[in-house]
Amino acid sequence: MGIKRIGVLTSGGDAPGMNAAVRSVVRTAMFHGIECYGIRRGYNGLINGDLIRLDEKSISHTIDRGGTILYTARSKEFLTEEGQKKAVSTCRFLGLDGVIAIGGDGTFRGARALSNHGVNVICIPATIDNDISCTNYSIGFDTAANTAIECIDRLRDTMQSHERCSVVEVMGRNAGFLAMYVGLAVGATAVLVPEEPIDFNRDVIEKIRSARFNGFTHYMIVVAEGSGSAAEIAAKIKESIDLDPRVTVLGHIQRGGVPTGRDRVNATKMGYLAVEKLLEGKTNRIICTANGKFTDVSIDDGLAMERRIQKMEVEVLAAMTGL
Repeated sequence: MGIKRIGVLTSGGDAPGMNAAVRSVVRTAMFHGIECYGIRRGYNGLINGDLIRLDEKSISHTIDRGGTILYTARSKEFLTEEGQKKAVSTCRFLGLDGVIAIGGDGTFRGARALSNHGVNVICIPATIDNDISCTNYSIGFDTAANTAIECIDRLRDTMQSHERCSVVEVMGRNAGFLAMYVGLAVGATAVLVPEEPIDFNRDVIEKIRSARFNGFTHYMIVVAEGSGSAAEIAAKIKESIDLDPRVTVLGHIQRGGVPTGRDRVNATKMGYLAVEKLLEGKTNRIICTANGKFTDVSIDDGLAMERRIQKMEVEVLAAMTGL
């Protein structure tokens, strides 16, 4: 039996480039003569049958838009067996031959639940945290990183004028990939990530002192939200060396904005491959990147993998910060 009708959804936190992925799924489906329906508000929309027919007009001029035109929501009901059965019933009632789910680990677990009930599913990684273990890159990371870098560059201009210490908190949940990347890009005095043990005196205070001895009067501390709040870090700095830091929490501004070219192109490639894998008869798969190439792995294997900060990044940071 061929693929005649598919659904596509975005779930979890939004990420720039999600719309580009949806657009690619729709255009690839149309190229193969497949009907495509957008499932609004993630798995909650699948439970309630909140679908809309997607065509060339509905996805026109969306490749450059941040957020997600399909909206996103978390569904407690879908975590239950009853909720999952409702979602599966919707798929069968509407005759969906497959579902493409765009999001992070939580989205993948939801897709696996659908697969366990006999629904064909393909996943596309999209999260600014870039913490999906089975792929080197997830949609939204490049845009979020560049947004944070631009904000910190602007912040440095004013902080240097007043010879101040800045403590900037970036997003990432319990992962420090975004903070490490941004910290290296802005030449931070110190970067704190949850993957690496923190000796506050060594990793923050001594680095500020070293910077001061080398003639610097402005100090930039980048903190991943999983390593503690910027306010707490700033308070400890003030208590330790009587320096009065200024705190900036970038927050959800990192999720918004026009996606970068890298995010648009990767999202387009991943959306295309997701449809192609369904046509090949594959299911329960995640589209991912490894060693510079696009590939796919089973959702079970993908969720079982672990990912850590690259050793080289830690070594480079140590060299760049002078300790």
